[in-house]
Amino acid sequence: MADEEREAQEAAERAGGGKGKLLLALLLLLILLAGGGGGAYYFLFVKKEEKKEEAPKPTVAPEAVGIMYKLEPAFIVNLADPELTMYARVSVTMEVSAPEVVMEVQKREPIIRDAIIEILSNKTSRELRSPEGREQLKLEIIKRVNTILVQGGVRNVYFTEFVVQAE
Repeated sequence: MADEEREAQEAAERAGGGKGKLLLALLLLLILLAGGGGGAYYFLFVKKEEKKEEAPKPTVAPEAVGIMYKLEPAFIVNLADPELTMYARVSVTMEVSAPEVVMEVQKREPIIRDAIIEILSNKTSRELRSPEGREQLKLEIIKRVNTILVQGGVRNVYFTEFVVQAE
């Protein structure tokens, strides 16, 4: 009888071991499916949202690009450096607000050129070599030219050539 009990116990262990292996396999399959589903959700939805948040926000574009007017020839001036003889060669294009302003700029171009030459020749090479200095120069030109013009005005100034050089 002891042999029969032992055989029955071994048969029960074998049958239980089969169920345990099946249960373990199902549990592993469930974990893999959950992991795969979670990974798919992350890469398809969450990752895209993170990329959108990380992408640089586009700057607000100006309403519309104005009319461009290039002052020719380029300005060549002596700079205000006390110890050195320094020159600047600058090509200026102005963005104006309306076609009427272009006609006014054309009429007053000698006055505008004189004002820009005065502004440039009062700058040192050190001021013009820094990005901040060039930005300040643009603002000064816009302000001065807008005081010369009666109707409309200059929206922006662009340097299409900018060289600072020693003699």
